[in-house]
Amino acid sequence: MALQPWHRKRQRRTFVAIWRGTLLILTLMKQLPLLPIILALLSPPTQAGDDPVVNESVITAAFADRSITALVTHFEQHRPFKRAIILMPGHPGIMKIQSAVSYELKGNFLVRSRKMWLDPETIVFSVDAPSDEWRGFTGNFRAGARYAEDIRGLVVEIVKKYAPLSMVVVGTSEGSVSAYYAARALGQANLKVIFTSSLFNSSRNSPGLAGLEFDEIKIPMLWVHHETDPCPWTPYWQAQRHAGKTHSPLITVKSNNQGQGDPCKAFSQHGYIGVEAETVLAMKNWIVSGEAKDVVAP
Repeated sequence: MALQPWHRKRQRRTFVAIWRGTLLILTLMKQLPLLPIILALLSPPTQAGDDPVVNESVITAAFADRSITALVTHFEQHRPFKRAIILMPGHPGIMKIQSAVSYELKGNFLVRSRKMWLDPETIVFSVDAPSDEWRGFTGNFRAGARYAEDIRGLVVEIVKKYAPLSMVVVGTSEGSVSAYYAARALGQANLKVIFTSSLFNSSRNSPGLAGLEFDEIKIPMLWVHHETDPCPWTPYWQAQRHAGKTHSPLITVKSNNQGQGDPCKAFSQHGYIGVEAETVLAMKNWIVSGEAKDVVAP
C-alpha cells in the first residue's frame, strides 16, 4: 500500500532527527578530551575546599625591660580549647616575631609543621626567644631563673586569653633544652613534655640534656627520634638511653628520605623531612591515648 503524503513527510522528519542526533554524538566524541574543561566552564562556581581555615596571631608577655612572644595558631572555627601545644624551635630558637606573618625559622621542623597539630580543640603556640636574647639565647640563659620567669609570664597571658588548658611542651634539637627548663618552670599540673631530635651532647651554644637531672620533672614525657638522625650532637642511642633512664616511651621514626643540607638542620632526617605529618600524628596519639607507636615510612 502506498504511503500517504503526510506519512512520507513524518518519515523524512524522523530520518533527519536521527541523522542530526548521530552527527551530534560523533561531534561530542571528538571533543571528549575537552569534556572536563567544557563541564567546568558550564558548571556554577564552587565553594572553597573543605580544609578548615587557620587563624594566626601573636601573644606577648611584656615586662619592664623585655618581652616574650609566641605565634598563635588555631582553626578559625573551633570548639572550646582543651589543650595547648607549646613549641620550642631548634637552634638558634630566635624567631624574631614581628607579626603573624613576619618572623624567622619558618623552615624549622616544629614551626613548619605547627598546623599539623591542629584540631577543633587544640591551639598551638610557637615560642620565640625573649626580646633581649635575640643576639644569643644560650643554653646557660635558658637554665636560669630569668627564663623561667619569662615562660611563666607567657603562660599567664595564655591563660588570661584562652582559659586554663592542659599543656604539652614540645622541643626539637636545641629547643629540647628550652622544653626541659620550661617544663621545670611550669610545674606538674596538667603538663606533659615531648623531646624530639634532642640535643644530648653539649654544643658551643648549649649544654646538652645528657648532663641534666630528670628526677625533678615528674610529669609524663615522651622521646621522639629518627633512627638514623645524622647530627653528631643528637645521636639516636642517647634517645634510647634517656627513654630507659626516665621510664618513658620512645617513638622511633624510620624513613629512607635523607633530605638535603646540613645534617643538623631542619631538612635532613634530623628534622623528619618527608615524615612530618606522620611524626606529629604519632605525638598527638600519645598525648590523647598515652600510646607510643613507631613511625615507619618509605
